[in-house]
Amino acid sequence: MHTKCRTPLISTVHFKRQLSSSSSLSPETTQLRALSLKPNPSLSSSTLRNPASALHPDTAGFYSHALKISAKMGLLNVGKQLHSRLIKQGLNNVLPLQTQMLNTYVKCKQFSDAEKLFDQMRVRNLVAWNTMICKSNLHMGFSYFKKMLINNVGFDHITLNSLLRASSEVFDVVLGRELHCFTVKLGFLYDSFVSGALVNLYGKCGLVEEARWVFDQVSCRDLVLWNVMVSCYASDSLTQETFEVFDLMKKEGVKGDDYTFCSLLKSCCSWGFYELGRQIHDLIIKLAFDLDVHVMSALVDMYVKNGNLYDARNVFDGMTARNVVSWNTLIVGYAQHGDVEKVMELLREMRLQNFCPDELTVSSIIQSCGDSSTSAELLQVHTYAVKNGFESFLSVANALIHVYSKCGNIDGALQCFVSISEPDLVSWTSLIGAYSFLGLSKESIIVFEKMLATGVNPDQIAFLTILSACSRGGLVNEGLHYFNMMMSDYRIIPDSEHYTCLVDLLGRAGLLEEAFNVLTSQSAECTPDTLGAFIGACNIHGNMILAKWAAEKLVALEPNKPVNYTLISNMYASKGRWLDVASVRKIMTDHCNYKIPGCSRVEVAADVMCSPQMIISPETLDI
Repeated sequence: MHTKCRTPLISTVHFKRQLSSSSSLSPETTQLRALSLKPNPSLSSSTLRNPASALHPDTAGFYSHALKISAKMGLLNVGKQLHSRLIKQGLNNVLPLQTQMLNTYVKCKQFSDAEKLFDQMRVRNLVAWNTMICKSNLHMGFSYFKKMLINNVGFDHITLNSLLRASSEVFDVVLGRELHCFTVKLGFLYDSFVSGALVNLYGKCGLVEEARWVFDQVSCRDLVLWNVMVSCYASDSLTQETFEVFDLMKKEGVKGDDYTFCSLLKSCCSWGFYELGRQIHDLIIKLAFDLDVHVMSALVDMYVKNGNLYDARNVFDGMTARNVVSWNTLIVGYAQHGDVEKVMELLREMRLQNFCPDELTVSSIIQSCGDSSTSAELLQVHTYAVKNGFESFLSVANALIHVYSKCGNIDGALQCFVSISEPDLVSWTSLIGAYSFLGLSKESIIVFEKMLATGVNPDQIAFLTILSACSRGGLVNEGLHYFNMMMSDYRIIPDSEHYTCLVDLLGRAGLLEEAFNVLTSQSAECTPDTLGAFIGACNIHGNMILAKWAAEKLVALEPNKPVNYTLISNMYASKGRWLDVASVRKIMTDHCNYKIPGCSRVEVAADVMCSPQMIISPETLDI
């Protein structure tokens, strides 16, 4: 049983001699002194009245307290100064102080210094070994664990829990399984603390069956273990299993906490579980969890993801306390639905209530501006982002690139890209898509090649973007080259969207037989989008035989979708076959519901929309 030792506050220290001091103190030292001078509520009034009982600056208690603060605040320079003082005072071999110094180095990520200090320790207890294992990376932690076993040093549940936690952070299920066998052999599997870490590891790696097996082996489960199991199912969108564990939890008399209800609400974010989420809402009110800001934020998120913004706003308005997460959740909801007016209204209200938007808030607002193509709001939000330093965040910069391309302003998109010090894959893909969106296929290829030259490996989305650019520009050879590169060089298996781009690329170039061979190959799947692209190509090049074959398959896949019948009707109309057009229209009326006519809004702004003469070439990128 570990006990915490109460230490008097440093402000009551009476120095026997004047310590040497420099005229200027480092910021770290000033910060440490300010923290040390804060009143300590653990002190008794007798300690405050009796200065003689306070800590002396050269005592072990003083250094222990100072090292704790240095480790907590990450003050490496101060920690090194204290280490020097320990050596001068002859306290460097005191085991508790060595352990505190070790903790300071490890928390400040100075692993080489920590290893040197650990090797110099004459005596090492379990706390020292656990410090090296708990705070270091996975490789270093396992290295010291092996040394523990070789030196016959006893270990405890903290050691195993730290190794399992490190394995889950890097999703290393192989090492996790080895630790699982180790815990079974030594009887640690029945420890709720170790089992919780093991369930969490399997859950993060998607092995929910193994996680449940470990969970069932523990006879005496605490609330943390129940929460880990509920969260494991919720993270994998297994809503039914999540509530089965919750029901079992209630039968055993375990009351859930805020973490439990957040996980339950997360599992209800999938389509089809909306009513179950409403029942959890009622239970939250019954158990008085409606005063918890985290639970209510999760409830707002549940309603948002189920498309019910009305109830989401009602829950938000009824919250007694809010945080930035609450505001972001509702703003993201309105942004995803393209309601830029509500988004801007929430931003103004958020600032009036003295909440500072973060990068998620700003990037979500920018995305909403792009979805509605409102350039005036985009300029306002961009100005706000620049003034408040949000433009340096990758998420904000990438959102700006994407939205400027949607507004037709490739100049603004390129300038935002250039402002990023270290563009990531999303940044490059957004710029490639910006040029592709405006039909500048060759420029997209230039950017893609520059991305490869910088050592950034493309993913499925990047290849989909460049294939789409080649399709729009009719660059058949280039498109086939990148399609083959994706499979041979990067081992990426094409999905239906890649095959749709390939069929569209070949079809637009008049290579209908080649496109037909792709459609009928075993690797490609005939999706509605792929068939629609093929029908459009057949319509352009007048091949009614292949078009009719694709149309029959399309209607069989989606018989109740009006756009499919419209596509076939237009195909017949282009050939003057009006009887067939009337027949298709009648079938569409019988099988499909009435479709509300679409409408659009275009905002003209000369200062935002970019003319072809203003387009900046990607060749100007300095890489």
